[in-house]
Amino acid sequence: MFAMKVPALDQLKQPQSASLAATTTATNINTASSLSSSIQQHEDYDYESLPNGYNFHVHMLAGAIAGIMEHSVMYPVDSVKTRMQSLYPGGGVVYRTVPGALYKIIKNEGFKRPFRGISLMVGGAGPAHALYFSCYEKMKRVFSGTETGGRSPLAQAGSLATILHDAVMNPVEVVKQRLQMYNSQHNRVVTCASSILKNEGLKAFYRSYTTQLIMNIPFHCSHLVTYEFFQELTNPERKYNPMTHITSGAIAGAFAGAITTPLDVCKTLINTQDKMALKATRQLQITGLVNAVVTIYRCCGFKGYFNGLQARVLYSAPSTAISWSVYEFFKKSLRDEAS
Repeated sequence: MFAMKVPALDQLKQPQSASLAATTTATNINTASSLSSSIQQHEDYDYESLPNGYNFHVHMLAGAIAGIMEHSVMYPVDSVKTRMQSLYPGGGVVYRTVPGALYKIIKNEGFKRPFRGISLMVGGAGPAHALYFSCYEKMKRVFSGTETGGRSPLAQAGSLATILHDAVMNPVEVVKQRLQMYNSQHNRVVTCASSILKNEGLKAFYRSYTTQLIMNIPFHCSHLVTYEFFQELTNPERKYNPMTHITSGAIAGAFAGAITTPLDVCKTLINTQDKMALKATRQLQITGLVNAVVTIYRCCGFKGYFNGLQARVLYSAPSTAISWSVYEFFKKSLRDEAS
């Protein structure tokens, strides 16, 4: 019989040990790869991207909150802007600066006067800005084909968003500016709106709609393009950064507000139907943009188109900064909650 050579115990254990080591190594590699992928996903997290099953109420709710905050905080300055843009402020008062105008209004008409009509503005700003921001966010993604829309045709997205926004805000602006005028015969929103409807008809609430679109489309286009431009410079990764949102928003608002001031003066005249201006130019009504342009020149000359420039810039810069910072904050918060 042939003698059988029995392998040593250590030799039998070696293949098993090698197999176990290979399995452990593979498991460790898979675990490390999974962990690395998870970390990378966390690092690449972009609060502007839309999660799976995303519901569009996120942008609508964030936009509504931003709009209410913006118009509530800046409403006294908005009242001053209306007065300064008026061709005939009335009462023999000259408004030269925003702080000086606010002081004179409070001193002569009471502390509450600059806030008249704020409830209407809050009620209108919520739905108007919900439509504006949700439409803007949706359209810039549609046009760009990306989740963040960073390089989309922003002007087109802004134009479509503005049409929806102004459809809600135009009647609000008409009533609000009638209430803000010096020696206004109306003290309450309901009585003012009822009087306009009774004496001028439903069309009075949209008499300035075309003018407002002609003003707001370039305003919002330049505003959005400027905002996104500064975001690309200061926040190219599009992470949530409050300081960049505030700074970009303020610069964008100031620039857009300044270049569209002449159209805003025309809109104010159409909305308020300034009785002194009508009397001075022997007209019964300011019917549209061309009529407003001619009337302003007849009453005040070329400088009349820039009435309230300081107030408009001082209103637009902080209001857009507030709007964007609040909007981006709530968008991030709601996005985090949704995911």
